[in-house]
Amino acid sequence: MAGATGPVKLCKDGKPRGKSAKLPAPKIAIPLNPMKPLILASTSPFRRELLQRLGLPFETAAPDADETPLAGESPEALVARLAEAKARVVARQFPDALIIGSDQVAVLDGNILGKPGDHAKAVQQLRAASGRQVDFLTGLCLLNSRSGRCQVRVEPFSVVFRALSDAQIEHYLRHDTPYQCAGSFKSEGLGIALFERMQGNDPNALIGLPLITLTELLRNEGVDVLADQASNN
Repeated sequence: MAGATGPVKLCKDGKPRGKSAKLPAPKIAIPLNPMKPLILASTSPFRRELLQRLGLPFETAAPDADETPLAGESPEALVARLAEAKARVVARQFPDALIIGSDQVAVLDGNILGKPGDHAKAVQQLRAASGRQVDFLTGLCLLNSRSGRCQVRVEPFSVVFRALSDAQIEHYLRHDTPYQCAGSFKSEGLGIALFERMQGNDPNALIGLPLITLTELLRNEGVDVLADQASNN
């Protein structure tokens, strides 16, 4: 019979099959947002080595910030302010990134021990610290330069120095030459032998970048250091 059509074939689910059959809409994969560039606002090789432990890609940039303490400023307020200031300076170069700023001071009897700069001042600092407790305060800032969100923490860490002879101090300083380190020592080197004991939540804070706190701040920005970052790029 002209114009007649054969029986319509059905799929197993009872729906018609053929040119007129409606195919299910294809699933569209929604790509994950890539992680923002991570910038370490520091040229310190020690902080760079610490950050590498997290396995995240990052760049470094020198923060040109005035580190002069303000009149009457406490050590805690100083490191918090400078960590943020360093991050904000570098943010001018990276308008859509996560910027890490960090600053550290050593405190003995309420007085800030800065970087000694030379051998004579380092000898003075270690003599003063001999047999005493020195408190290290590390300011940490994570700045989202796109949203403006700024997270700042201060991580304390304390060390008690052994009683040190002048001969031991001289030998140590000649070995590690820690003249650009607050407190006149490098805990990642022979400086660990100067201590009788240490107290704090994160030993990385002693070197200048508290990784435990940093992973928390990154998590607040949606970055899980334990996740496969390659899937987000």
